[in-house]
Amino acid sequence: MNQAHIGLVGLAVMGENLVMNMESKGFTVAVYNRTTEKVKNFVEGRAAGKNIIGTYSIQELVDSLEKPRKVFLMVKAGQAVDDFIDQLLPYLEKGDIIIDGGNSHYPDTIRRTAYVEEHGCLYVGCGVSGGEEGALNGPSMMPGGSIEAWPHIKPIFTTICAKVENGAACCDWVGENGAGHFVKMVHNGIEYGDMQLICEAYQLMRDALGMSYEEMHEIFKAWNETELNSYLIEITGDILGYKDENGETVVEHILDTAGQKGTGRWTATSALDQGVPLTLIGEAVFSRCLSAMKEERVAASQRFPKAIPTFEGDKAAFVESIRQALLASKIISYAQGYTLLSCAAKSYNWNLNYGGIALMWRGGCIIRSTFLGKIKEAYDKNPALDNLLLDDYFAETINSLIPAWREVVAYAAKAGVPVPAFSSALNYFDGYTTESLPANLLQAQRDYFGAHTYERIDQPRGQFFHTNWTGHGGDTAAGTYNV
Repeated sequence: MNQAHIGLVGLAVMGENLVMNMESKGFTVAVYNRTTEKVKNFVEGRAAGKNIIGTYSIQELVDSLEKPRKVFLMVKAGQAVDDFIDQLLPYLEKGDIIIDGGNSHYPDTIRRTAYVEEHGCLYVGCGVSGGEEGALNGPSMMPGGSIEAWPHIKPIFTTICAKVENGAACCDWVGENGAGHFVKMVHNGIEYGDMQLICEAYQLMRDALGMSYEEMHEIFKAWNETELNSYLIEITGDILGYKDENGETVVEHILDTAGQKGTGRWTATSALDQGVPLTLIGEAVFSRCLSAMKEERVAASQRFPKAIPTFEGDKAAFVESIRQALLASKIISYAQGYTLLSCAAKSYNWNLNYGGIALMWRGGCIIRSTFLGKIKEAYDKNPALDNLLLDDYFAETINSLIPAWREVVAYAAKAGVPVPAFSSALNYFDGYTTESLPANLLQAQRDYFGAHTYERIDQPRGQFFHTNWTGHGGDTAAGTYNV
């Protein structure tokens, strides 16, 4: 029997499509699934006549692989990954490689990398984005973990991944242990933000401007020819124009309660852990939570009835203002996401290539867009860039968008149309660009009730002071400045 270049465990939609992708690029793939009936159905059906080897036990899978063995896990994140690692290790040899391509939480990948390396094998946590279509035709791939594994998996990964201009592969080595899954997590958080911003633009057009679905379909098609060109803008145009067999727009019949798998929440939680103001993505997560409270919202809408005023201005001009507000807010979302990547890299000693990450996201993944090319250029020009807003291109772009951005947020607030992501992005921008924030008063409050001390503007940074605000509190200060 010919030995396979790689083995894959988990024949759900993503797993099957990755196998078909690898086989179509000239790789022989061995497959295994816990429910072995799936293996039989796959190799006798969709995979019939192809260089795909069906196996019906872990040992048979491992025995069918060339050395160093490479086993790609496409199973549900969580305990299933740990279970398969423990089943595989007794059959693997020193230098063999286990790859987790699911949406695993990066702390689990950090732990698993150490565990597998202790057993003499190599471990890769690889973010895979692009959904069913991407898996089949070329996903964005974000591998991290045991660096020694990269030369062995690189030929496969860079062949099957998406390609952009000049054939550049949307896959590169991200960094140590959990770096790959962290980058994928941030990708998903940004995806939450992009989707929420698009939904807010849609709601403004639908509720404030009273536009038809056909009108909005045409607007999103037009927007996809601008700086907003992206997969999500493209599919939004398609969705708004899609009609059922009765000629009715399908999206208006969909219940307004959004689901989530947790990666957006992980991103927001990680930002809190790192002390990064990831406000827009946080609002996007909370907006999904609020949408799930459907019955309460219906009751509240009756308790607090409101009538959105009829828009009396120039609709076309305001639609353009919405587009500009969307672009400005999108820049803020990516700026926040990259700040989180930078802080996490320092915390975990990851050597992240920020321009390379933008290239990995440039094609194949859900947030793919031309916009990412500008981010790559910014970090190629200055790899130590503190914030995307400080890059010349993005600074000039934001400056040109501010009037429209403020107009849209102000109008939405007056009209009673919720735009949490637009407004949180603007608030972040205003805070980030304000030299003197009211945190001096906040720190005085902390010192008043908890003796937490403060720094002074007329003294060097790093010197701390305490005031006996009441005259009877004493001079003892708390030992910790940051809480």
